[in-house]
Amino acid sequence: MNKPQVLLLRILSAVFAVGLVQAAIGKQSALERKPNIVLILADDLGYGDISCYNPESKIETPRIDALAARGLQFTDAHTNSSVCTPTRYGILTGRYSWRTRLKETVLYGYDKALIPPERLTVASFLQDQGYETACIGKWHLGWDWANVDAGAENIDFSQPIANGPTSVGFDSFYGIVGSLSMPPYVWVRDDMPTMVPSGRTSSTVKQSIWLEGEISEDFVHEQVLPQIQDEAVAFIEAKAHEEEPFFLYLPLTAPHNPILPTEEYKGRGGLGNPYADFVIMMDDLVGTVEDSLREQGVFDNTILIFVSDNGCSNQADFEQLASVGHFPSSIYRGFKADLYEGGHRVPFIMTWPDRVEAGKSDRLVCTTDFLATFAEILGGSFPENAGEDSFSFAPALGFASSSVERDSLVMHSFDGSFAYRKGDYKVLFSNHSGGWSFPRPGSDAAAKLPEVQLYNLAEDPGETNNLQAMYPELVEQFRENMRNIVFQGRSTQGPPQENDGPKTWQHIEFLDTDR
Repeated sequence: MNKPQVLLLRILSAVFAVGLVQAAIGKQSALERKPNIVLILADDLGYGDISCYNPESKIETPRIDALAARGLQFTDAHTNSSVCTPTRYGILTGRYSWRTRLKETVLYGYDKALIPPERLTVASFLQDQGYETACIGKWHLGWDWANVDAGAENIDFSQPIANGPTSVGFDSFYGIVGSLSMPPYVWVRDDMPTMVPSGRTSSTVKQSIWLEGEISEDFVHEQVLPQIQDEAVAFIEAKAHEEEPFFLYLPLTAPHNPILPTEEYKGRGGLGNPYADFVIMMDDLVGTVEDSLREQGVFDNTILIFVSDNGCSNQADFEQLASVGHFPSSIYRGFKADLYEGGHRVPFIMTWPDRVEAGKSDRLVCTTDFLATFAEILGGSFPENAGEDSFSFAPALGFASSSVERDSLVMHSFDGSFAYRKGDYKVLFSNHSGGWSFPRPGSDAAAKLPEVQLYNLAEDPGETNNLQAMYPELVEQFRENMRNIVFQGRSTQGPPQENDGPKTWQHIEFLDTDR
């Protein structure tokens, strides 16, 4: 190699080195700027309802698909429960919900708060990290209406609520107490109802059923989702250019029943089913939020998460959807409320252009994992009596990590039954679905089946071949693992913690213990 060539090589090497340093500086400075965080939580959306998760889906979801193409798509993501309230508890606290007083089912509109003010939440953790925090949408974790102890008919809607979102880490709140089907139908801003109810409502229209109850004049069921969208955009516009970062928790009311697409969306799905229209309406909302972040110039340094709270509900009319070739749970068995995969395996997408590369991850993750993940990303920590079931998935995002990787998962159903997953194997400690699909709890069909179900999800994702008789040692090993997780009060490393309420309850009888 002659001298001119050597000189040229050195120059090119120097330029390349400078480029690497500049790139490293750029990445470091991006990390030094704390990212905004937007967590969009769909309500009763099936794994198979999103095109990027189910190529056979008959519902088009272009905005969510585009997010997945630009971000990280988790393919083995699960909720900690297959129904609404428990999943929300897990998302915000990093703790399995069955450790609380709520051992089964969900809360309703007049029920008291499930999260005590002293428990650390994702929101209060982020507050401590300098974030402006907001919740907009469906709360469904209970709060204390004024005078509720005297009975629902005696609630004083002219007084503030207690122990609501602003008591557990949110600087602001705008939303409703529970599902769109649950009274009282009242908007609450921060701690105050926006209007005192002046009437009652009821409905028996198929796919639009809500419970009879008090309703205020400013509450219109069909307009709840659009109002949530408008409030979210207004929040982003107001906070995008402030010095401190923001956290927006956006729990939607769609596509949960009542299934109420607005006139603009009726028929858009082309399947003759309003559920498809409602999913498309939700997809557009996700796109509107992304557009707002882009318009304000903060999209690149925003962690934008899209996830569902459990599988699709049978209110979607599965028979009709199947007739046109659409299966909300895709290849998986069961649906909302169940221990089967269709109850808790969900779409989970994260974008953060400044930091996270596009791709897919088959890492096992759970919706209890946000607290530990955000803590690791931001360099923060939380006490030993918080986030007892939260594992960081920061390594999947490209972060160096010394944290213990999640290798197992506890699932909980509508009726309070349990399942346990480790590796490819999953055991259901029941002879039934735990929810609303066949075989239902207490049914004659379930009574004829083995007391335990064991499936190899790698070979049998549809959970059709029960292996419990072939691998009794594995079932007992998993039973022992579950025993430790229950009675240690945590599944993460650390000192034992107490579960709330009684130490024993109906659905841990499978542990064969008197403790």
